[in-house]
Amino acid sequence: MTLSGKTGPQTRQRVSTMNQNSNTSDRDASRYRRYTRVFFDAETVLTQGDEAWVVQLRDLSFQGMLVRLLPGQSPDPEQPIEATIHLGGDIQISMTCLVANHHERGLGLKCRNIDLDSLTHLRRLVELNLGDIRMLEREFSTLGHPGSGN
Repeated sequence: MTLSGKTGPQTRQRVSTMNQNSNTSDRDASRYRRYTRVFFDAETVLTQGDEAWVVQLRDLSFQGMLVRLLPGQSPDPEQPIEATIHLGGDIQISMTCLVANHHERGLGLKCRNIDLDSLTHLRRLVELNLGDIRMLEREFSTLGHPGSGN
């Protein structure tokens, strides 16, 4: 993940990152995850080229997000996707993602680039849901390091 130059209501938490093997069960997948997934519902738009899709956000983390596509929505899995999560007012989280996996539960997107304002908002959202500043700092400190799952 690279950094370049906008929290919402508190939701459930689940310690977990995007699973490298989409055929693995949720219980097995949690062993491979290093980042907390925040279950969050907010207006989310995926953009790719001239196409834009409003999707259902299932969860997000420092590593990426899981969204549910609506019937007829089919982004190109080989091309980057711009994801924008609207948190209210003019506050949003924007990131460039790559498709990590696509299965019946949704489309897994891996964050490749996020601007500093978006990262700050995402950090605050995760902080509100974790309730443990030490765990947050540990997750945050691994961003962009080899072996951090990125």
